[in-house]
Amino acid sequence: MTTAQALATRVKEVFGALIKDTRVQHGEVTCDVDAANLVKVCNRLRDEPEFAFQILVDLCGIDYSAYGVAEWNTQDATGSGFSRGVQRADDAAYHGAVAPENRFAVIYHLLSVANNMRLRLRAFAPGEPPKVDSVIGVWSCANWYEREAFDLYGILFEGHPDLRRILTDYGFIGNPFRKDFPLFGHVEMRYDAVKKRVVYEPVKIEPRVLVPKVIREDHRYLNSGENAE
Repeated sequence: MTTAQALATRVKEVFGALIKDTRVQHGEVTCDVDAANLVKVCNRLRDEPEFAFQILVDLCGIDYSAYGVAEWNTQDATGSGFSRGVQRADDAAYHGAVAPENRFAVIYHLLSVANNMRLRLRAFAPGEPPKVDSVIGVWSCANWYEREAFDLYGILFEGHPDLRRILTDYGFIGNPFRKDFPLFGHVEMRYDAVKKRVVYEPVKIEPRVLVPKVIREDHRYLNSGENAE
């Protein structure tokens, strides 16, 4: 039994119903936990010596609304060239890929230096706006990570002492990492020489799908007449 498999088995035994699902993928352990049990599970993962996950390496949000719907066929790209679906899926198919309560999730990457183990924790953020409890009381470094997830995905963290944007402008509208956020945004900005300040205007760029044209200057791709010369 590998270290990852042993960890997954022990997590199931210790936490029981507090953990919804535990699996090992690519040598890493991932656990799903209900938002209501998140802080309780995190505290135990940090404090119990057999786990001792005292370091939160990273925290990020994720939007599953387009899960399984892709414009690029990345599975076969390296083996059969850059295949691409030029026609976009309709809005109904695009937004109906997952149930609304399972659209947003927060991912926690944990490290135990004492036991040389890693664990990934996932909690879905239900509601509108999506919301989970803050884990700043467990790992203080979560402060900026949670602000980032709030800024980019609009996920609220209950109990965060200073939940405000961290990467976008103070007057920014929307959440740029959401799948339904326009590729070119809602507004564009420029410096106005008359007003002597930066002004915001509706974006003028039309979204489009670009299909690259590849020109190969190689004797294998020249026509027979050119080859004869």
